[in-house]
Amino acid sequence: MYQELKDVWAEMTGETGIFSVTDIEVRGETLKSYALAPNSLRDVWLMSAQFAERDYLIFEDERWTYAEAMAETASIANWMHANGIGHGDRVALAMRNYPEWMLTYWALTSIGIGVVGMNAWWVTDELDYGLADSAPKAYICDQERLNSLLPIRDKFPDMKVIGVRLPEPVEGVIDYAELKNTGGEMPDVAIDGDDDACIFYTSGTTGRPKGAQLTHRGCVLNIMNVAFMNLCTATALARANGTEDQLPAPGEGPIIQTLVTTPLFHVTANNCVVQPATLNGGKIIHMYKWDAGEALKLIEREKLTGISGVPVMSREIISHPDFDKYDTSSLTALGGGGAQLQPDLVGKIDKALPNGRAATGYGMTETCGIITAVSADYFIDKPESCGPIVPTLESKVIDADGNDLPAGSLGELCVKGGNVIKGYLNREEATAESIQQGWLRTGDIARIDEEGFVYIVDRAKDMVLRGGENIYCAEVESAVFKHDGVAECTVFGVEDDRLGEEVGIAIVQADGVSLSADEIRDHCAKLLAKFKIPRYIWLRTEPLPRNASGKFLKRELRDSLDPADAV
Repeated sequence: MYQELKDVWAEMTGETGIFSVTDIEVRGETLKSYALAPNSLRDVWLMSAQFAERDYLIFEDERWTYAEAMAETASIANWMHANGIGHGDRVALAMRNYPEWMLTYWALTSIGIGVVGMNAWWVTDELDYGLADSAPKAYICDQERLNSLLPIRDKFPDMKVIGVRLPEPVEGVIDYAELKNTGGEMPDVAIDGDDDACIFYTSGTTGRPKGAQLTHRGCVLNIMNVAFMNLCTATALARANGTEDQLPAPGEGPIIQTLVTTPLFHVTANNCVVQPATLNGGKIIHMYKWDAGEALKLIEREKLTGISGVPVMSREIISHPDFDKYDTSSLTALGGGGAQLQPDLVGKIDKALPNGRAATGYGMTETCGIITAVSADYFIDKPESCGPIVPTLESKVIDADGNDLPAGSLGELCVKGGNVIKGYLNREEATAESIQQGWLRTGDIARIDEEGFVYIVDRAKDMVLRGGENIYCAEVESAVFKHDGVAECTVFGVEDDRLGEEVGIAIVQADGVSLSADEIRDHCAKLLAKFKIPRYIWLRTEPLPRNASGKFLKRELRDSLDPADAV
């Protein structure tokens, strides 16, 4: 079946293929792209007008058809123009996964406004930094995120504040209904593929998040990469099984009906779930809060075809005590990204779903979405792999000194292509460090087998991956060090069956100080989002172990500590 995959891949990406790959010049570099790619997200959104009568967004008992969503996004775009916000400006979105998130996203990107996706878990201090860094003309938020803004509202006097689903009016806050009811046709705006589509913040190794500049080109190529990987896999397996004549014609395949399970301020949900489903004319269901039991109800009610989230969500669905009470026969794919899908889960999904297979992707904010993807028989055969590199990315593996390594070697994975971000907002040094001559250093240690499948074996970056959320150790350490009673500290990941990893920290108390775990957590709560607060805390009086150069021996320390001894 691997030869069939190579053959279909070559046919589809060849000069006459529907996913023909070509070289383009971008910012002085020759990068890979699709010859038939739409120019911008505006084009992608306007193409969906052909699905006018289909259901598009669903939240509880509310529904939008594509036609209704088109009208609302045009109205929002006209309000922006009427209020002096246009091409090249930025607008921040800060809310739960409400349908208004996607409606405003499409409206803004369709007129060249960069969307700043604010992490909905940020506390006021983090929000203050993000707003100052991105300088948005407007801030569109729900009540919880409005509460986070109010203590620093005076710092941003020129920024318009727009409230979504507020329980009651708030002085100085514009009601979203005003945007929704402006009316009019979508303004005609010329957008370049290299324009910023959105700014998504990634936790920074220097203690502050970095605003990754995702371009229109990058987002469009990611949509096409998702579509390519799915179609190529299905075609190759059908050819291997002798059933290729039973495949639907291009554009006539099944309609995606999916659930948004992870935050829309991440590429996992926004770029890899919602955007491909929109191009397909699919149906997207929003949840107020993740709940596996509620997800099962929605699978049956809406006949969902796929659910993509962090691995724990798939595990919670198939292990739910009510799993057998619901009809899950519509599901064809279950899995996702944000963290590695454990090998045992691949087989369990395959056994649990009558018509569904496990699927996963490995990607980054810095690639606007997926770098690799794998599903179905290929995933069953290689459950520890995250699949082959997508067509618009070149890849190589390098050693610690930056030298290219031979095929099959273990080293840091680097990728280059049209879906790599422009850079980090206001961070020239960080951009130069991460992207060198077009090559993005992923910070992940990998090997690539003889069939081109990638295996991620470790992370070069000092990071904890908790339930799909990247938590950089330096950021947590920086917050903890602001407590006067802390003399030394180091942060690391502690294995967790449910979330993959939890945050652990070893703290050396200052002379004469007696700290408690609750005191540390209360201190962190004022500076960090809840998911970054250490679950495991070891309070010490002796210094942390160091190597000859003075660096903490983090891995050795972690391995020597028992989670049962943490407080």
